[in-house]
Amino acid sequence: MKTALRQPYRQFFGTLGNQVRLDIMETLMRKESNVSKIVDKLSYDQTTVSHSLSRLEECGFVSVKKKGKERIYALNKTTIEPLFKLMNTHMRNYCRHVVARKEGGKCHQ
Repeated sequence: MKTALRQPYRQFFGTLGNQVRLDIMETLMRKESNVSKIVDKLSYDQTTVSHSLSRLEECGFVSVKKKGKERIYALNKTTIEPLFKLMNTHMRNYCRHVVARKEGGKCHQ
């Protein structure tokens, strides 16, 4: 596969491969929120959350709407939310033991 073709995969999975961004997206799956509420819920510093939200917004993982002076973030309901549901289904069906952490290491049926 040519490097130019791999770049979108690197960008996509690089965005997902960060614990702070995953925590933010998990929070937003439950309810849209502003930066302050995300900071309070996750106990990360505001700079870290703001930087992570910028990356998520830049890559279309979250949407933002202004409400007065506030910026309200929500998980992208068109693509990312269904993708997360699909991934959860996949992991439950094919890697149950990994998800449950009952068995070690390998993903097999």
